Amino acid sequence: MDFKDLLKQADQLKEVLKKRQEELGAKEFEGEAGAGMVKAVVNGKQEVLSVTIDPQSAPLNDLPMLEDLIRGAVNAAMEKARAEAQGFLSQFMPGGFSPQ
Repeated sequence: MDFKDLLKQADQLKEVLKKRQEELGAKEFEGEAGAGMVKAVVNGKQEVLSVTIDPQSAPLNDLPMLEDLIRGAVNAAMEKARAEAQGFLSQFMPGGFSPQ
């Protein structure tokens, strides 16, 4: 393989990586806490898209508990997004190398 072929392969890999990053960024991940009292949705860029609180069952008069539920739901969604991103990155890493 000559240098020109190597550069061509690098450009192809760069395009595939860019496309996959865009796909990952567009994906949504949901986390919940308190058996569904609070739900959070994040995207693959790890941006919070929404937080939903069930007014029928959430402890609206207990702010510290509600804050804990929100934090738990967001963290659960973020963990799903991180796991997906790590799986995505591992496809491009040499065997046995884990991107952490």
